[in-house]
Amino acid sequence: MNQLDQQVAQRLTRFYILALTVIAVLSITGLLFIRRTLSDHNNDGRVVNVAGRQRMLSQRLTKLALLRISGIPTSDTASFAALLNTWGQSHRQLKRGSLHMEKTYLVRKSKQIDRMFTTIEPFFQSMYGSLARINAASTTPDQKKAALKTVLQNEPFFLEQMNAIVFQFDKESFERVKSLEQIEWILSVATLVTLLIEALLIFRPVVTHTKNVIRKLTESDEALRVVNGNLAVANADLAMTNQQLIETQHELVRATEEKYRLQIAEDTVRSAGLLEGQEEERRRFARELHDGIGQMLTGLKLQAEKLKVVPFPEPKHRQRFEELCEQIYDVIQSTRQTSHNLMPSVLGDFGLGAALQFLAEQTTRSSGIEVIFEGSDDENRLNPAVEIGLYRIAQEALNNAIKHAEAQRIRISWHHSDSKTALLIEDNGKGFSLKSPPQENRPIRATHGLENMRTRARLLNGELTISSKPKKGTKVTVQLPDTTS
Repeated sequence: MNQLDQQVAQRLTRFYILALTVIAVLSITGLLFIRRTLSDHNNDGRVVNVAGRQRMLSQRLTKLALLRISGIPTSDTASFAALLNTWGQSHRQLKRGSLHMEKTYLVRKSKQIDRMFTTIEPFFQSMYGSLARINAASTTPDQKKAALKTVLQNEPFFLEQMNAIVFQFDKESFERVKSLEQIEWILSVATLVTLLIEALLIFRPVVTHTKNVIRKLTESDEALRVVNGNLAVANADLAMTNQQLIETQHELVRATEEKYRLQIAEDTVRSAGLLEGQEEERRRFARELHDGIGQMLTGLKLQAEKLKVVPFPEPKHRQRFEELCEQIYDVIQSTRQTSHNLMPSVLGDFGLGAALQFLAEQTTRSSGIEVIFEGSDDENRLNPAVEIGLYRIAQEALNNAIKHAEAQRIRISWHHSDSKTALLIEDNGKGFSLKSPPQENRPIRATHGLENMRTRARLLNGELTISSKPKKGTKVTVQLPDTTS
């Protein structure tokens, strides 16, 4: 909308809200008046009933007093004292302006009713005192007769004044109802006037403005159709261009995916070749150590042991000879350990389970860390490449747990079945965050070793999962499909 439309809309909105507010106020006011008047009318009706009952109670008390003094029996079983108490209590409450019954009723009195209660008060007090003396057990018969005479003398005046009070209560209640009717007429007329003003100042301008808007919309509809036609042609061209772009994008995505797959395959072949070359080089070097240097060291040890029976001229020469023999033995053990780490013979002879168990025992002896092995009893051998790959993963994970995790307990679990093979290496070390980058003064993780483990698992068509949290330890899991040789 332009500025003029906004001004018109704002003005009409203000008028409309004002008119609705006035109507709502008038309606709510009328409802409140009606509700209040009904409540007051209910109170007035109860007051009139109680005031009328006062006449009946006075006549009933007079009759009972007369019958009691005359000695005439009566079928009225009501308690004289209770009737007298109710009559007196109701009179005092009416006079004070508050009736206490099932709830408290307000007695609305005019000045005229107050004057009428002032006029009737001496007659009431005289009758109430005389009736109380008649009810008293200590009063003599002559006193009761005198009291009855007083009651009979005052009763006509009391009844006359009480009738006037009842009629005055009823008259004032009717006048309040008439006042409510006048107020309702005023509110109704005000509501009708508000509706008329609303029709003239709001609805009529709204209708005129709506007609102008519809006319303008009709005039612009044809121009809009022409523009829509042009836009349809442009949209068709744009859709064709978008389709071509989408096809080009799909071709680009397919080319990129193909390039990525080729790169992954090339990396896999390269990694497989490198790892196979590494393993072959380890086998060759292990054989050289075992068959070459190992045999020569063993021969050297045998030659040295033969010299033990030769006497030495000095004790220090014997001591140096013993130290030399111990060094030769340590070199032999180191050579055997290095040869075993390069290519453990137990892996080729007895399989992966025995190799992992031997690795756990050997690590426990060399590092002093508790390494527990749990494996299945399946005697089916795996493919040699699979056994070597899983062994290297376990070896790398175990090495990381000892060097970086500072673990005190490591568990190696291996389970093999016809459907899958699972390898688990779990430690209770300090762990690490897989998301947070390394910070200063913080030991660098063996990321190269982790990548080697992932590469080996991928080459075995398996899945490697690493889960770790700071101070929660690390868990390395490898799962392979059926790998039975």
